[in-house]
Amino acid sequence: MKILVLNAGSSSQKSCLYEITGNTLPENPLEPLWEASIDWTASRDFASMKVEANGVKQEIQLNPRKRQEGMAKMLETLRSGETKVLNQISEIEAVGHRVVHGGTEYSESAFLTAEVKEAIADLIPLAPNHNPAHIEGIEAIEKVLENVPQIAVFDTAFHSQISPEVATYPVPYHWLDMGIRRYGFHGTSHKYCSDKAAKILEKSLEELRVVTCHLGNGCSLAAVKNGISINTTMGFTPLEGLMMGTRSGSIDAGILIFLIENKYFDAGELNLVLNKNSGLKGIFGESGDMREVLKARDAGNEKAKLAFDMYVHRLRCGIGEMVASLGGLDVLVFTGGVGENAVAVREETCRGLGFLGIKIDKEKNNNSPKNAAISTEDSAVEVLVVHTQEDWAIASECWQLITNG
Repeated sequence: MKILVLNAGSSSQKSCLYEITGNTLPENPLEPLWEASIDWTASRDFASMKVEANGVKQEIQLNPRKRQEGMAKMLETLRSGETKVLNQISEIEAVGHRVVHGGTEYSESAFLTAEVKEAIADLIPLAPNHNPAHIEGIEAIEKVLENVPQIAVFDTAFHSQISPEVATYPVPYHWLDMGIRRYGFHGTSHKYCSDKAAKILEKSLEELRVVTCHLGNGCSLAAVKNGISINTTMGFTPLEGLMMGTRSGSIDAGILIFLIENKYFDAGELNLVLNKNSGLKGIFGESGDMREVLKARDAGNEKAKLAFDMYVHRLRCGIGEMVASLGGLDVLVFTGGVGENAVAVREETCRGLGFLGIKIDKEKNNNSPKNAAISTEDSAVEVLVVHTQEDWAIASECWQLITNG
């Protein structure tokens, strides 16, 4: 079964093609036959599309104002040129979409019927930066693959079982009727990484209390018990929780009231500041990229040092909250671009968690670990670095949904 995965964001589009053969899913993730990405914000004049297949890498410029046309050109590289991996586009048997927001209706993946598509559109007010792009991707596929099943894999689904006392905000109860509650995000990654951690340790996930740390430009934690997410740091939007690359994470709501009342910002300007110009970038000033922050910190930049220290402090506090929800901790997982690659983040975070019995092996931590433990043999908690593979997880969900009917 050839499965195309589309991960559409407001500023980017990532896609890949997998081929799954046989009657069972392979134990280890497959490498994609073809990968493509579009950076819609590469410049004012063009969007940058990068395609890789057959050992060939290509970069193509697109019109940033014609996104549907750009996605059609991206799909064309599947069956033409040096990156050709299909004779006909109709060889694709399923398309899986990462959908950021599924609200409370969808606790698992779903075939994209007119009803599901309408629900995604209805949720645009809760995910204005993402759900419109998902609709755009779905409609682009409809034009070239009319009769191929499309499947929505919701980022919120893994967190759908968190209990009311965790999901409900301490605000007037009737706000729940407006959809104001905690949803959680990065669910596909948290689910994949908790499953993978259990496999690495050769233990049943149902017997483990796991905290997964998805640390990229966006950051969130999940407390996983009996294989189920029971708490997470992101809430009504992906803005809540940890300090991130360009997002503030949780701040005192009174700050926003003060800024609006005194006419420093309107709602749109605040949205931009809190999502695009805060977090590491807000404090460091030059970039929200942890690599740049660490480089500047090591060179003696005081603002970079402050940004890093704040990031680690909030991360430790978030882990403490997740551990309290679990009533203890068996496994701590680091994943995402920062979680997998920033040695200093893992080291400093774990240094402050010694009271939990966490001990990491410095040599293992420094040695570019991947799907491996970095804890010492006498550590009370297993600490793992897991390479998250959300696209493969989406392809697997599609295969299972189609295979099982």
